[in-house]
Amino acid sequence: MSTMRIGIVCYPTFGGSGVVATELGLALAKKGHQVHFITYKRPARLSVFHENIYFHEVPEVKYPLFEFEPYDTSLTSKLVDVVKYEKLDLLHVHYAIPHAAVAYMAKKILMQGGKYIPVITTLHGTDITLVGNDHSFAPVVEFSINKSDGITAVSQFLKNKTEEYFHIEKEIRVIYNFIDFTRFKRNNKDHFRKAIAPNDEKILMHVSNFRKVKRVQDVIKIFKIVSEKIPAKLLMIGDGPERTYCEELCRSMGICGDIRFLGKQDAIEELLAITDVFLLPSGNESFGLVALEAMACEVPVISSNVGGLPEVNIDGVTGFTSDVGDIDKMAANALRILENPEMLAQFRANAFAQAKRFDIDLILPQYEAYYHEVLELSKEQAI
Repeated sequence: MSTMRIGIVCYPTFGGSGVVATELGLALAKKGHQVHFITYKRPARLSVFHENIYFHEVPEVKYPLFEFEPYDTSLTSKLVDVVKYEKLDLLHVHYAIPHAAVAYMAKKILMQGGKYIPVITTLHGTDITLVGNDHSFAPVVEFSINKSDGITAVSQFLKNKTEEYFHIEKEIRVIYNFIDFTRFKRNNKDHFRKAIAPNDEKILMHVSNFRKVKRVQDVIKIFKIVSEKIPAKLLMIGDGPERTYCEELCRSMGICGDIRFLGKQDAIEELLAITDVFLLPSGNESFGLVALEAMACEVPVISSNVGGLPEVNIDGVTGFTSDVGDIDKMAANALRILENPEMLAQFRANAFAQAKRFDIDLILPQYEAYYHEVLELSKEQAI
């Protein structure tokens, strides 16, 4: 396949959509494609130099007239500029709001100058599941998705939900999130383990943005039950609005001595390498990328059974799934694994084998093929 000039628009944060967009861009660059990130700051995982990676920062616009910064307008102008002068072949926008709508506006502006730029929109989750319950945004989201030249979703669950909430006129292609095994693998980090669990306690871990939907207080409650049965430590990775409540909860339970709040971490694979069980009791997950990262590091997952999680974490095989809020069952399942060395070893192997199904070397060619498919179809639109 020929190389392409690809523009990637995403939120540059630690959230799943930003992580996937950044990792996808890095992988495309390694394959020889020229990748241009266009966003308001450098993406969190875009920390290395690569000759095929370019970053275009969307400038802040601050006028006394505006109560809020008109980011949509700034991004649109930046997209037009980058597409025109960097001679991009296509735009791949991640997250429907506002990126799909902005890309459509940029496309119409460029068409006036004789340039047709195809747009692929990848749906990641809350851009659909939250907006689906907010009818004030629904017309814009539906229109923008339908005006995209290509649409992908990160799970079958999300595809189904999108088609349930909106009248979608085009095929939504399911291309799963992926894992880079050159980074996420279980290395020997015994010195880390001894520092955190000096008496060989079992280590449980949770990673999230600490929003309500992640049900991080459930993590503390699950750990409380587990730690009453076996010596254990809990690592809480990330930050967000629920962190203060979690810290207060662990103090009231008297278990803060066994819990470490480590904040945002870039190299979570090094912490996963010493983890025995990963906890993800979310109220909703369209895919569960962090669960996949844990499984790539051979860590069984205790999760809820909502959204796309059952497509990733196979109940009774790679871990266990339970109804949202069923703290007792999640704790019991964690103990089943932790108290049984044979089961832990088997689930570690199963988790790794399942994660291999989402190897970036398998998923990246699907994106490349889809790009070329959309480019061929868009040639007809450009005529």
